[in-house]
Amino acid sequence: MKKLRRKTRQGPSRWARMRPWLPHAPGFVLTAILLPVTVTMLMNDYGVAGGVAGALAVGQAGPLLLVAARPLTAWGVIFASDVVGAFVISPSLRHGLGDGPQQHPYPWTPMVVIGYLLVCVWLAARHGRRTLITVWLTGTAFSLLLASMKVSANGTSSLFIVLSGLVLLLGAVVRERSEARRQLAEQETISEAERARRTLLEERARIARELHDVVAHHMSVITVQADSAPYRLQGLPPEAAEEFGTIAGTARQSLSEMRRLLGVLRSEEAQGERTPQPGLDRLDQLVEATVRAGVPTDLELAPGLSLLPQGVQLSAYRIVQEALANVVRHAPGAATSVTVREADSGLSVRVVNGPARAARDGPLETSGTGHGLVGMRERVRLVGGSLETGATPEGGFRVAAELPLTSQESRESQEPQEQSPQQDAQSAQDAQTTHDIPQTATTRQEGEAAS
Repeated sequence: MKKLRRKTRQGPSRWARMRPWLPHAPGFVLTAILLPVTVTMLMNDYGVAGGVAGALAVGQAGPLLLVAARPLTAWGVIFASDVVGAFVISPSLRHGLGDGPQQHPYPWTPMVVIGYLLVCVWLAARHGRRTLITVWLTGTAFSLLLASMKVSANGTSSLFIVLSGLVLLLGAVVRERSEARRQLAEQETISEAERARRTLLEERARIARELHDVVAHHMSVITVQADSAPYRLQGLPPEAAEEFGTIAGTARQSLSEMRRLLGVLRSEEAQGERTPQPGLDRLDQLVEATVRAGVPTDLELAPGLSLLPQGVQLSAYRIVQEALANVVRHAPGAATSVTVREADSGLSVRVVNGPARAARDGPLETSGTGHGLVGMRERVRLVGGSLETGATPEGGFRVAAELPLTSQESRESQEPQEQSPQQDAQSAQDAQTTHDIPQTATTRQEGEAAS
């Protein structure tokens, strides 16, 4: 067992040591074959002296050892040796030296063509179009020049030109295709980074909507209570009335400052909220705060909804919260009804208010942050539901949302729990993952309303 383990461990290391030498293997093999064959052919078929034949063989086959590392250098040495060799063997063919003089290939011997094609393969794999075109034109020019000497009836110039051109062309196509795939992979990597960045921005926008939903609602309620206190409470001393006015002004200023702080949530150092998220069990408190703000509100909450999935409860709570905040801001004193119950399509949420009954002495919030109705739409889209918002014939406003219940998240074993900071961070991760999955949502707006 120990020996087997040792062999298994040594295998990858040996392979890793051999990998850098693999590209050089074809050059080594062809050099070992072409070197002696070239010497023999030049001496026997072309009548070249042994020393000259050996030198030409080294010049024509030896640089193949460098072709993997420096293909252009190897091509220069090999092609120069091939041209010199063609001039060396031409007198032998003219004067009838060797065996069957005028029937041997000229100007390029078979060994020259084989070695040259290997060099063309590496050139096509390493260099661009301009270099390849220059190499092919150079080879073509010398081939035609040597062929014009008409030394042998067995000319190889046409074969040399066609084969080298095909190898260079096919190699260039393969290399450019591989380059295109590599660039596509890089682009996909960049796209993944962009998608991650977009997901981060969407998450920050969600946190900004959370801040708007919570803080803007409570600050609006504080402003309304402070502004209406001198009219609701009889016999207030002037100092107390002035104090309530100061509170209302400070609340309005805080709302303005909050809009500036929303941008901080989109910075790299921003942190998400780590408090437990509210559910449907807190709708009573929300409605009570709205009633105290001077908006008569009726709540119809079906029993047993506390066991719904946490995501659905949070979306429903935030939708009701934003709708009531809009009533406080834009229709003070309007009779409002909130209905939350189960329907065939899932959870039905309805918030309907009538026309405003109380005139405002001062602006509670003159300009919205732009995240109110958008936040409702995003929350509905998150769970794959539908949202309808619009004016009613009586002059009020209606918000109707349908939140479907998924089969995986049923109520049978889900009990409401407060989330720890670690669980809340995990919930933020799950929300981000849900943002990445395309959801089908029907969002429809029947009328314009300030938000």
